[in-house]
Amino acid sequence: MAAEARLVLAGGGHSHALVLRMWAMNQQRPAAWITLVSRHSTTLYSGMVPGLVAGLYEPAACAIDLRRLCLLAGVTFVQAEITAIDTEGRELALAGRPNLRWDWLSLDVGAETSAVTHAAMAVKPLEPFLLWCSQPKSGSVRIRGGGAAAVEVALALRARGQQPRLQLRGSQLNLGSKAANQLGQQLLESAGISIEANCPDDAAADLACTGSRGPRWLTASGLACNGEGRLLTEASLQVWRQPRLFASGDCGVIASRPRPASGVWAVRCAQTLAHNLKAVVAGRELKPWQPQRWALQLLGDGSKPRPQAVAFWGPWALGPSPLLWRWKQAVDRRFMAGFSELKAMGPDGGAAMACRGCAAKLAASPLQDALARNGLGGGTPGSAEDAAVIAQTADGSLLLQSVDGFPALVADAWLNARLTTLHACSDLWASGAQVESLQAVVTLPELATALQADLLSDTLAGIQSVLQPLGARLIGGHSLEARDSQSNPANPAGLSLVLSVNGRAPAGRHWGKGPLRSGDGLVLCRPIGTGVLFAAAMAGAAQPQWIDAALAQMQQCQASLVELLSRRGCRACTDVTGFGLLGHLGEMLAASPENCHVTLAAAAIPALLGALSLLSAGWASSLAPSNASALVLLEERIQLQGQTDAAHQALLIDPQTCGPLLAAIPGDQLAAALSDLQQAGFGEAAVIGRVHT
Repeated sequence: MAAEARLVLAGGGHSHALVLRMWAMNQQRPAAWITLVSRHSTTLYSGMVPGLVAGLYEPAACAIDLRRLCLLAGVTFVQAEITAIDTEGRELALAGRPNLRWDWLSLDVGAETSAVTHAAMAVKPLEPFLLWCSQPKSGSVRIRGGGAAAVEVALALRARGQQPRLQLRGSQLNLGSKAANQLGQQLLESAGISIEANCPDDAAADLACTGSRGPRWLTASGLACNGEGRLLTEASLQVWRQPRLFASGDCGVIASRPRPASGVWAVRCAQTLAHNLKAVVAGRELKPWQPQRWALQLLGDGSKPRPQAVAFWGPWALGPSPLLWRWKQAVDRRFMAGFSELKAMGPDGGAAMACRGCAAKLAASPLQDALARNGLGGGTPGSAEDAAVIAQTADGSLLLQSVDGFPALVADAWLNARLTTLHACSDLWASGAQVESLQAVVTLPELATALQADLLSDTLAGIQSVLQPLGARLIGGHSLEARDSQSNPANPAGLSLVLSVNGRAPAGRHWGKGPLRSGDGLVLCRPIGTGVLFAAAMAGAAQPQWIDAALAQMQQCQASLVELLSRRGCRACTDVTGFGLLGHLGEMLAASPENCHVTLAAAAIPALLGALSLLSAGWASSLAPSNASALVLLEERIQLQGQTDAAHQALLIDPQTCGPLLAAIPGDQLAAALSDLQQAGFGEAAVIGRVHT
């Protein structure tokens, strides 16, 4: 049965992460099209952040991979900053992209530090604070605050070798009880951390741990909030007078059972939230959440080599003790294992999942065969240009046309359309042309009409995000509905996009794939490795920061390279896409004299972060085995220079989506071309080979 409503999870806090985990484990998802929108692709587990600050943990040990979690749970992941909420229009405003419509909305957007004065760094949001922690500091660090967060951060910074000082607004710590305050003071004194009581509000501080409040865009929404800017909810976690809205974690509080902001409450309410989200979509009765009176707090001191911890529960306090630290570690690691152990297939286990994006293209062999049978291309794809000249105007400029597209690489329709458009335009850029217009064929999965309208609108907006800065136009197209009732919202089999792109090359500037000339240098304009990265990401083997970096590069427009390469005497050019670097270099050689050869420096080929590590571990795109037929070129017209391991050789045949341009530049212009590329934002461009006869 096709989904008829859109459920949006706003924020990747602990409650939402646990709800996604439940759905990933038992697939008992609401009968809706579900989207998670988060500012970051990972969320940090708050219980381990002090240990991260102290240097006891690596960042990866504390981070939950939201993109992977969504894939496993059958949920669309959208990485974006939320800037406002419109409850009447049922939309979330997102920075730099269209609004996100919702029928049901769950908010778990965390909090920000309140009462930040002067130039003090706020401890929340966590990401800027952690970056601040990683920077070298001299002298003492003045920390404003006296709660549990301030004490833990002070102890963690002391374990890091810094000299923190705690500034209290009142006369004592604020840890919830007299016993906890005494124990907290004992920990601070043992660590040599001074406490300054009754500091004036305008006292200068370096770091603010002064409690938290809801994000300002949330408090400006007009929704019912308490004095801390947290949304007031019913026991069902529904926002007051807003039955279609839910709130949990640090941004929400049950009005009749107020509790302080704490990761404990966010974790404990997750099961009720998961039940109620499914129930509300189905029109069934919701159940109330009854939070416990007290929450157990375990605070570690981060000291080395024998860390200790204390335990607070209501009016009682215990510790410090190394046993409590080991208990805290066991609790934290068990929590994180609940996410990391949601394993997908390894490189040697089970049937491989077919790759998407340009890695879903037809292999070279059947393409060559079909072209040959029909007299199109003389038996090799290199005999025909990807962007065809269709006319010449009176001023001598050439009109070109190309077509490209693929099944959705990512579930986010807007981002997928942006990537597909940049990928399709690269055929024209590699021909020396600029894009003028485009037509689109959009295939959507079977869904309710309102959801199809959402996906189509997001797709068109993603296309426009590329075209508008170029002064190009979307002039028409066609829409289709897939006949696949089993499409998965996290990687929808029914969503695909094909684009026909039109452009113009001025008189005298039209590049083919060849001919290459002796003395030319081959310039690769940016790193490669998207094929293996996204293949591994489907199985949960790619680190989230690797995918973040790849997507950031893939969204970089290459239109500016046309003028840059032309100015440096570009002779021939291609874009490196599905057939990989070696396959597309083979096309350039096929368009060149038979005595033309290339010396390729494999070690000079820039790789995206994580790509070589994954290739070394045996990961590969599902198209890579077909691309391996191009390795025969290494025995004929391409010579690899220097020592080459298996990973670097596998990189040569890795299929690319939104891949780089590969340009032949005269030898005397190479240094200037690289300098131009650096200034244009292509800092990892490299000369990877030389042409000789």
